[in-house]
Amino acid sequence: MRVFLTGASSGLGEALARRYATDGATLGLFARRASELERLAAALAPATALCYPGDVRDAAALARAAADFVARAGVPDIVIANAGISRGTLTDEVDDLPAFRAVLETNVLGVIHTFAPFMPALRRAGTGTLVGVASVAGFRGLPGSGAYSGSKAALIAYLESLRVELAGSGVAVVTICPGFVATPMTARNPYPMPFMLAPERAARLIARAVDKRRRFYVLPWQMAVVGRLLRWLPRSCYDCALAGRKRKPRQAD
Repeated sequence: MRVFLTGASSGLGEALARRYATDGATLGLFARRASELERLAAALAPATALCYPGDVRDAAALARAAADFVARAGVPDIVIANAGISRGTLTDEVDDLPAFRAVLETNVLGVIHTFAPFMPALRRAGTGTLVGVASVAGFRGLPGSGAYSGSKAALIAYLESLRVELAGSGVAVVTICPGFVATPMTARNPYPMPFMLAPERAARLIARAVDKRRRFYVLPWQMAVVGRLLRWLPRSCYDCALAGRKRKPRQAD
């Protein structure tokens, strides 16, 4: 098995890398921090892990990484666009405009940059699975998280479009919507986080869903129930319930 994974250096990405390494996969690991990638690759031995330092906002860097991975390991069976950032943002704060741009470019364009270089080879092979890690935060807008909720909502819609485009090609598209996972990203949240998952548990559930080629998967199951209720909740009720909710602090990722 060959797996290419972004956001691999910590949190859920690292847990996914470790999960697939135990299955004997050849891994392509892409993330911003070269030292952390090297640490992880050493820890995954004897599994083969090819490291690619870079930012998913850089389409050229991902294109180079994809070309090198295909040349050295072959066409991937699974491509997981996991890299993402979350920052507290407020539209009326001019200083937050760069944060809005960073979140939207990373969480949406970063996924497109990840998939695009592999598409020709996957279409020719007529097989493979593209996995986008979205979030239940994309189901409804959260106060103080306009950039993050907006980016994940856009990602969910993009992945659905891609799935329909690829119907009949043999290439599957899997949308993953985690609830709260215990990672450095969630550690800064100042509000209750029900049904929190350890990253190792989340990775096992995600790998199982990918193996089954689930079109849309929310984890854990309790959050799937909550998410379904949130989507059906009338806007007037939702506004009242969320208006006083604590917000993620405005700070750098």
